[in-house]
This record gives sequence, C-alpha cells and structure tokens, in this order.
Amino acid sequence: MPVMKWRKTAMLFKLESTYGTDPTPSGAANAVKVQNATYSPMEGQDLQMDYLLPYISADPSKPADLHSTLQFEVALVGSGAAGTAPAFGPILRALGRLEGAEIAYRRALDRNPARPDVYVSLGWIEILNGDWPRPSGAQVAHLAASLHGSLAFTGIGHASDRAILLGLSGITPEKADPDRMEAIVEEVRRTRRVNPEGHPGYRFDPNSDLVLDRKRPLAGHANGMEFSAFAADGRLLLRRIFYSIGGGFVVDEAELGAMKQRNKPAAQKSVPYPFATSAQMLTMAARSGLSIAQMKRANEATYLSQDEIDRRLDAVWSAMLGSIERGIEREGTLPGGLDVKRRARAVHDKLQEEWKQNRRNPLLANDWLAVYAMAVNEENAAGGRIVTAPTNGAAGVVPAVLRYYVHFHEDADENGIRDFLLTSAAIGGIIKHNASISGAEVGCQGEVGSASAMAAAGLAAVMGGTPAQIENAAEIALEHHLGMTCDPVAGLVQVPCIERNALGAVKAVTAASLALKGDGSHFVPLDAAIETMRQTGRDMNSRYKETSEGGLAVNVPVNIPEC
Repeated sequence: MPVMKWRKTAMLFKLESTYGTDPTPSGAANAVKVQNATYSPMEGQDLQMDYLLPYISADPSKPADLHSTLQFEVALVGSGAAGTAPAFGPILRALGRLEGAEIAYRRALDRNPARPDVYVSLGWIEILNGDWPRPSGAQVAHLAASLHGSLAFTGIGHASDRAILLGLSGITPEKADPDRMEAIVEEVRRTRRVNPEGHPGYRFDPNSDLVLDRKRPLAGHANGMEFSAFAADGRLLLRRIFYSIGGGFVVDEAELGAMKQRNKPAAQKSVPYPFATSAQMLTMAARSGLSIAQMKRANEATYLSQDEIDRRLDAVWSAMLGSIERGIEREGTLPGGLDVKRRARAVHDKLQEEWKQNRRNPLLANDWLAVYAMAVNEENAAGGRIVTAPTNGAAGVVPAVLRYYVHFHEDADENGIRDFLLTSAAIGGIIKHNASISGAEVGCQGEVGSASAMAAAGLAAVMGGTPAQIENAAEIALEHHLGMTCDPVAGLVQVPCIERNALGAVKAVTAASLALKGDGSHFVPLDAAIETMRQTGRDMNSRYKETSEGGLAVNVPVNIPEC
C-alpha cells in the first residue's frame, strides 16, 4: 500500500478490512477495524485512535457519529476475489448522511503487488463542518495541557501555569477576584481536580497533566498551547491547539491561518475608516476632518452602540486604575524566588509626603510616572488583575501615562480618557497588524516599545495634538525602543520588566512633548519605524525573545530550582 504522506491540517486514518473471497459479507461493520491512526500538528507524532471505528456504522440505517472540522484521509484496505473491489459503499453512505455535513469523496483502486488477490481501496473523505470525531455519548473525565515555545520556557516565571489552572477552573479575566486566585490554585493542586461552574469537575493533576514542553515548538506561533480531554478509560476525546499572539489575543489554528493569509482576510463588517497603516490613517483624517479618536470610534460603532463603546472604555480605565491603586497599597516580596521587593508603595508614600510639605521636586512628573507603572507591573508579577495594553509585560505604560494625564492636567475628564484610549488603540492596532506586539516574536521592542508609542499618541491627542503630531509622538517613542530584547531574569516578569515599564512611560511623555512642540512634520514615518521593528524582530536571535536564554537572564546569577 502506498505510504500516506502528511498533509496540512490533515487527520490521517488507515482502516483495514479483510473479507476473504466475499467482497460483501454479512456483518461487514465488524470486519472493519482501525489498523492504526495518527493525528498531530507535527509530522511524525503518533496518536492511537482505535476507539473511532466502532462508531462508524456500516449499516445504512445507522448514521455514523463522526464529525470533524479538519480534513482527514481514510485508506481502506480490503482482500477479495481477484479483480473485485472491497465493498465499502455502506460505510461511505453512512458517513454521507452526517447531519449538516458536506462530504467530499474520491476513491482509487490498486492491486497489491505483493499479493495479487488483495486490492487496495483508497478513499479521501473531507467533512467540512462539525466537531472533533468522538464516540456518541462519551463523557470527559480527565484534562491535560501542554505549553510550547516561549510559553514553555517562561511558563513558571510568567505564571502561565497558574493561568492554566485558573482558566480550567472557569475563571475569566473580567470577573477575576485577585484576592481569591491563590486559594483556587491551591485547591486544584490539593485535590488534583478542576471544577468550572456548570461542569461536573475533571481530573487534572498539575504535576503530570500540565507539561512545559521545551523540545517541541508548535508550528503556528512561538506561544503555543495544546489542550486534551480524555474519557475515564484514557481514550482521547478532544484535542485543540491555541496560540497566544500577544495583547491577550488567543486564536485557534484555523483563526491563525486566516490571519496569516493576508490576501484572504476573514470576512468582517466594512468599517468607515479602514486604515491599516499610519499613512492611510493620516490621509483619512485629512479628508474627513476627524481626529484619530473620532475615526476609531466610528469604526467601533460598526459593531457596538455608542453607549456600549463608552461602557467598555470606562471598564478598561477602571481596571487600569484598580491595578494602580492595588499595586500602591501592597508591600512585601514578589513571588518567584528572586526576592524582588515591591517598591511602588514606598515611593508613593515619599511623594505624598513631599506633596504635603510642598517641597520642590524637579523630577516630580517622572517619579509619579514610575510609581504608577511599577504599581501595575508589580501587580502583574504577583498575579493580580491588569489590562493587557498591549501585553501583560508592558501593562504599566499606558495606565501610567493616562493616570499622569488625570493627575497633572486640570482639564482632564472622562471624554479625554476615552479619546486617549481610542487613540492608543488605533496606534496599537497598526503596530500589531504590520509587525507584532509579542515579545516572543520581536522582543521587548514589541511590548514596551509598542506600549510607549500607544501612550505617547494618546497623551498627544488629549493635549490637543493634530493627527500628524500624534503620529509623530508614536514614532518618536517607538523609534527609541527599537532593538530592545526580552530577557526576563529567571523567566519572571520582574527584572528588568517592572522598571522598563517606568522608563517606557517616561519616554512616552517625552515623545508627546517633543511632537507637540513641532508642526507634525518629521523625518522618520511611523510606518518605517514599525517595519524596522518587524525586520529587527525577525533577525533577532531567539535567545532574546522571551525565552530567558540570553541577555540579563543569563548574566545575572540566580538560584531558583525551577529555572
């Protein structure tokens, strides 16, 4: 029989049937069995699926319970009288009656050169919709997860392991109570079960069911995750792969594939101002007479009402402000083993004392920016609730600059806060679309660099900047982060990440100030800086892209067992 070769997004099954000399015996369904089967995102990874066939009925009156969103290839091997093809028609007819499924099938017949009396029937069947093929009525009893690529290298330090336990427990970021997170994690570790609301609970032992696989990266992205569900007897019922592409965005394989095919964009509603580059954004602003925030709001209004847009913007700011306040309130040592102490509270108290005593402080603005940024990132390091802006590792920059605006500008109001966020989002979207906001792809230039550009644009906007001045502010901030590596010591988002957010916020304010003192014309366009960041990230060695295998991560001595 010809060797079946791996095909993209293919699930491969080889079914064998022995009929003797009778090509259509009674009880044909019992004669068909799975000889072997493989499924894997990577060639050469084998997975037995011998439970599948009993649920593929050869009886035309019993439709098969087999669904899949993936293509799969079925090779049917039969033995019969010379010149007689095996009878697989009933099986194929059963498959063809899947409810709501569209079947594409072709078949070839070939003689086995080693045995003239054996004919090989090759069938290719594609089921275009439905779900993973699994037995009817099968119950999930056991879950497992594995992290790959950068997620595996920094999984403990980035608290990705805790995030998996919380997520499988049904905790969502929007409703998470930071004060309860540790208790939930400890409960899972103690009971070796996860109990999401509305589910019966599943066996999940973090010691064996959560694997940090540093040897097998997944093909789609540097941040890959694989989740599996098993029946009580160990049969695999479901396997799904997801990718964390930065900024809190998680996509499955199909969604990632659609994103990568830029010439085949996913179907979506048409927006009034579809700018994909800063040049397009400036052109549309000039033609429409609208600000960047107004264009972004108009685009969002394609999907949401104005009230809902405001509600969501206010919720984002509320979460940002909450992370600042919580970070300022807390003291102590951050978890992870580096013994890094929280500093935001102490610096905040000193600034408050200076404020009360009316002491002159020429570094006052910078000090407050640092406090706000460090407060957020200390919360991030402690597993608190923060806003990805655009990522967790860079979550302190935008909130710090926005809080600075509210603190130091008397005309700051809720409309200004919303315009700040809308403008920041517009710039972040352009960067993400044309380069990356993921440290695992382009280093920290894509995280803190992007955050600084977003914050600079937002501040320039609420201080009366023109679209050209806003674009200039974003470019200045991004340009002076180009080449920045992502090298967290021990994989923890603490050193140099916490201070790096403080400096990113300072750069953002400086960039906005410089841009507002000009007329918007400048030498380097934002699009050029973004493309430079993309190219630099592509050329950057993987040791400097969130793997903790280079830079400060290897030059600062640490003694932490899991590192």
